[in-house]
This record gives sequence, C-alpha cells and structure tokens, in this order.
Amino acid sequence: MGIVKEFREFSVKGNVMDLAVGVIIGGAFSTIVNSVVKDLIMPIVGVATGGLDFANKFIRLGDIPPSFKGNPDSYKDLQTAGVAVFGYGSFITAVINFLILAMIVFALVKFMNSLRQPAKEEAPAAPPPPPEDIVLLREIRDALKQR
Repeated sequence: MGIVKEFREFSVKGNVMDLAVGVIIGGAFSTIVNSVVKDLIMPIVGVATGGLDFANKFIRLGDIPPSFKGNPDSYKDLQTAGVAVFGYGSFITAVINFLILAMIVFALVKFMNSLRQPAKEEAPAAPPPPPEDIVLLREIRDALKQR
C-alpha cells in the first residue's frame, strides 16, 4: 500500500495538477492555432505568393503503385497510397504554427509576469519633523559647543 499512497500524494500535488490542466488547455489551444494558420494565414500567404499552396508542396520520392486511383499531384492522395513523399509544404506550415504559438505563449508569460511584479512604490514621503523638545535639546547642544 505504500506505493499507492505515495502515488496518490504525488498526483494531487498542486504542480502536477497545474501541469495536467496546462497540457489539456495547450492541446485545445494548439487546435485553435492550427486553424488560424491553415484557414486564415496560409490563404493570405498563398494570395501574396501568387496562389502558392504550401499544403500541397512536396517532392515525390517513391514510385506510384499501379493500383493508385487518386490525383498524382495531391500530397494527401499520394500519402494515403503509401508513396514516399518529401512534404516540405507541411513542414513550412508546422513551422508557422510553432512561431505563432511561441509568440502567444511569450505574450502570455510576459503578461503573467507583469501581474506578479509588485506595483511601483511612490517616492517615500519626507519624514515628519522632530518633536519640539528634540529641537530644543539640539539648540542647547549646539549653543554649548560654540562656547
């Protein structure tokens, strides 16, 4: 029973639970970023580059089997048929996904760090004037020094 108890204590620690929540939210967030890249950014890049479709950019490395019934210019069809293809367009899309995700995570961490920093304190106020009896004692001391 010692291992079960240790595992239970480990699994309910705050850091482990925070990590689990982060992984789950990260997976969902990755889907959103993939959609932003695929559905919003890559079409704009395609228009800017004269209709270039990165998702369909590849170099065929293997032979097409005789039973192939798809489009020989389609990356997805060739992959489905088991043809060896070098899909550099998919890699470019994955790099763009990573860069966007990294920028968003950087912005999020920067924002969270700004919340953690204590507010800048104003300049300390001038100390209150000393009481009258202290001022009087200082005057007496200074007068005695001059004698």
